[in-house]
Amino acid sequence: MHEDGGSGRAGQLFGRLTKRAEFQRVSRGRRASVETFTLQSRRREETGKEAVPGARVGLTVTKGVGGAVERNRVRRRLKEALRAAAPLEAERDHDYVLMARREALGRRFVALVDDVRTAFRAARRGEADGRGRRPAKRTAKDRDART
Repeated sequence: MHEDGGSGRAGQLFGRLTKRAEFQRVSRGRRASVETFTLQSRRREETGKEAVPGARVGLTVTKGVGGAVERNRVRRRLKEALRAAAPLEAERDHDYVLMARREALGRRFVALVDDVRTAFRAARRGEADGRGRRPAKRTAKDRDART
């Protein structure tokens, strides 16, 4: 460990999500979609064990994006776009997950950085795409006629 408390990497802006349960919890939160990824966000419930000082981010790049080479390339591009887009409108008590799409591979880097800013801005304002909020209201057509 270095003096900054991290791994020594300069410019570490966010903490990292590392456990599967953390990713799953965030998946039940709000979503903001852009062309290259979907940003999931959720307020963190502090357990009292260890207070996390700021926002945490995780990346998900599935096999649907491509082979290992493409997935690693997308992951590196998104990490660098997060650094380049700083400071972001990330809330300190929230966790975020970027779910990459294949479009992130061929997107110009400047546009990718703009996508990161746009998604975080939308997540902060609550302009999610409607998923992960409340259940939709049921209509008469949705109800079972037998009940």
